[in-house]
Amino acid sequence: MSTTPSSFVTRIPWRTWQPKLVESLASYDRRTFMADLVAGLTVGVVALPLAMAFGIASGVTPQAGIYTAIVGGFIVSLLGGSRIQIGGPTGAFVVIVAGIIAKHGLSGLLMVTMMAGVILVFLAITGLGQAVKFIPRPVVIGFTNGIALLIASTQIKDFFGLGVDPPSEFFERMRVLGESMGTLNPAAVALGIVSLALVLLVPRRYPRVPGSIVALVLGTLAVAAFGLPVETIGSKFGVLPGDVPPVDVPTFRADLILPLLPSALTVALLAAVESLLSAVVADSMTGDRHNSNAELLAQGVANLAAPLVGGIPVTGAIARTATNFRSGARTPVAGVIHALTLLIIVLLLAPLAVYVPLATLAAVLFVVAYNMGEWKEIPSVWLLDWADKSVWLITFALTVMADLTVAVEVGMSLAALLYIYRVTGTTTVSTVTPEYIEDGRVHVLQDKQVPPYVTILRIHGPFLFGMTDKLTDATADLKQFAPIVILRLRNMTAIDATGLHAIEELSDRLKKSGRTLILCGARAQPAELLHQTEFVEHVGEENIQPHVQAALERAREIQSRFSGVGDEAARDLVTIRM
Repeated sequence: MSTTPSSFVTRIPWRTWQPKLVESLASYDRRTFMADLVAGLTVGVVALPLAMAFGIASGVTPQAGIYTAIVGGFIVSLLGGSRIQIGGPTGAFVVIVAGIIAKHGLSGLLMVTMMAGVILVFLAITGLGQAVKFIPRPVVIGFTNGIALLIASTQIKDFFGLGVDPPSEFFERMRVLGESMGTLNPAAVALGIVSLALVLLVPRRYPRVPGSIVALVLGTLAVAAFGLPVETIGSKFGVLPGDVPPVDVPTFRADLILPLLPSALTVALLAAVESLLSAVVADSMTGDRHNSNAELLAQGVANLAAPLVGGIPVTGAIARTATNFRSGARTPVAGVIHALTLLIIVLLLAPLAVYVPLATLAAVLFVVAYNMGEWKEIPSVWLLDWADKSVWLITFALTVMADLTVAVEVGMSLAALLYIYRVTGTTTVSTVTPEYIEDGRVHVLQDKQVPPYVTILRIHGPFLFGMTDKLTDATADLKQFAPIVILRLRNMTAIDATGLHAIEELSDRLKKSGRTLILCGARAQPAELLHQTEFVEHVGEENIQPHVQAALERAREIQSRFSGVGDEAARDLVTIRM
């Protein structure tokens, strides 16, 4: 009997796409609602200046950014697979959205967003969304660094109040901005500097108060009260409509599908990567586990719906998700309240937006660009081998000098070649000699006694990008692990930056739970990479051992230090986790 796609989909359990909201409402109570209410109101206020800033930086109107946050945030929380994920416009899309508008106009952007939505829904329904894990870490860091730099460069004009319209190409833009510094507006510079200081310093003094909101309110009041001669939302875009977002189905042109397909694929890829990365971050904060298929389905539906109100692409917003958690959110209801809060602000306070200075929004985006840039990762990447450094550098350079679509395509192609190179390097042919047999005795487990305070994990085969989730799954419940965990690398034939980062994350999780990680038995390529990077400082030189026998001795040393006695009485073997 033939199987049609529809019959295949109907046989997939509903739980595959079940929203977290359904699961959360099963045990919902008044106390949980009050926590979600406070969090939703807080993150809704925080999202306002970001939504406007992302809209303006993307080349659309500020209300387009706000409408995206309202519609996208509501749908992502309603249908998503993460408990506290907040959806909306983000900095990752600013550059590519501006490029699409410059080339194909607003109608082209709306088509791209809806096409990306279809792609995301397809990935969710087929389960192919898991393919995003095959993006290596140097590629992700490379285009994140590049996007952050481009975002910051687009805000220089508004921050300094320059009387120039800079071009889109990075180096030409910087040249024009440099030559136009003589036209800077002192009032805009002063306002921008004060706003930047508020965004950075207020949260340090008052951790629960968002600095961007303080800067937005004070900057707007200063312009309204003193009539400062600076460019504002009103002077550039006019009065924002204080109505419910109007629904208008975009014109769909079949002749643009193929020309726009590369951009749509890039938007879908970025939306998938950033939303799932944000969901992983949310999991680490809440101790929950997100549903990837449900999350991608929600992102797809949100990107199909946002263009109906003139919105831009939607994805998970890491900073707003973290704010949601810190504000006490417990369920997706907080995300729904965040969207409703934005809608109420639009309905009640839209006329006041005409006084919002662009210099203040530029200061907000400077901080966003810095925070999203992952600049602290560059030194660790630079300590990797030449192949990983090349992938990062080429991706970064192409993001800045060409565009994000080209950068991702080339970066992924280089990563694929690097993967083939590393896997082929794991094959060896050698003669078994008496020395080889003798050297292997310290690595075998069969004659070793494993005390009950030790759990042994092993990695078998190459541990490269696309495979690291296996370690995450195997260590999901750390409660079943002993106080000391030995990670045996004897049969791990190769590792890359993504694999190394996964082991670092495991080490951090174990430390947080009061456990210790010991590595042992790394072969030539993994051992070289471990000692090339800051990884040794991360886990401790004494916790990287040449073989399992030495690792067990190190474990006994740690145990005796904490217990004050040796492990002579602890000779019973425990289960070795393979």
